[in-house]
Amino acid sequence: MTTGVAVTAGVGRVGDLLRGWRRRRGFTQLELALKADSSARHISFIETGRSVPSRSMVLHLAERLDVPVRERNALLVAAGYAPSYPETPLSAPAMAPVRTGLQQLLTAYEPHPALVMDGMYDVVAANRGVELLLDGVAPHLLRAPMNAMRLTLHPEGLAPRIRNLGEWRAHLLERLERQATLRASDALRELYEEVAAQPVPGDENPAPAPAPAPAPHPYALPLRIEVGGRVLSFLSTATTFNTPMDVTVSELAVETFLPADAETAAVLRELSPGGRSGARQPVQESGHAGDPAVLGERDHVEPGCRG
Repeated sequence: MTTGVAVTAGVGRVGDLLRGWRRRRGFTQLELALKADSSARHISFIETGRSVPSRSMVLHLAERLDVPVRERNALLVAAGYAPSYPETPLSAPAMAPVRTGLQQLLTAYEPHPALVMDGMYDVVAANRGVELLLDGVAPHLLRAPMNAMRLTLHPEGLAPRIRNLGEWRAHLLERLERQATLRASDALRELYEEVAAQPVPGDENPAPAPAPAPAPHPYALPLRIEVGGRVLSFLSTATTFNTPMDVTVSELAVETFLPADAETAAVLRELSPGGRSGARQPVQESGHAGDPAVLGERDHVEPGCRG
């Protein structure tokens, strides 16, 4: 499969698109002009079509407005220029250094769970630590492409075992809604509406009052999830590529789950390969989790499908 160039469908006039991005970011024309070392008059002329920005000006304004890499191509096309950023399938030979680096990173985090997601929160690779969390998840949620948001919030997914589901659900929905807004993505907005509408386990038949919850973590909200009859506590981090020059790379994120307490760290060591209990072998060819070698084997998503 060859490298393509991502262009969002339905590209409009560049001035209209830039105005939309400026308003989404909450900037006045003067504020954008100051950020871009320009003038409010010039910004106004670009937005109204009285002035056609140069290619470098389009990219300069896109950078100041933090426009996603995929949508920067749309701005260039609307201004009459060729797209600048290719969209290379993760399975392509040219992406071998990216795949290798991500595989090494996922392996290095074991036994702690870690996974790689694309811009739609579809999981493209995961390490053996993630495998420990998937016990009891409905098979239809594990079919490729496995979506991290659906997997976590669906009542047949991880949700029934998350002990602080209310807090964690609110955190994920806020994160997803923010990303949908920042990226102006209809696809992410649809995903948000889908997972937000999922029934919350326990709402219909409330359980007796639970025991007092542990004190809030002093650094960040933990994910508290039951695994094998024990409650594990994780702090999550998300890592992206700095200054990506490819659409595919720009939309990848590595999410890691680090132990929030000594008990969780001990359980992970115990359940990991070589520990006292051992661990289940990763799924080798399902395309959704397990060995990081599945990275890049999913079909390429065609340009324009992300909204």
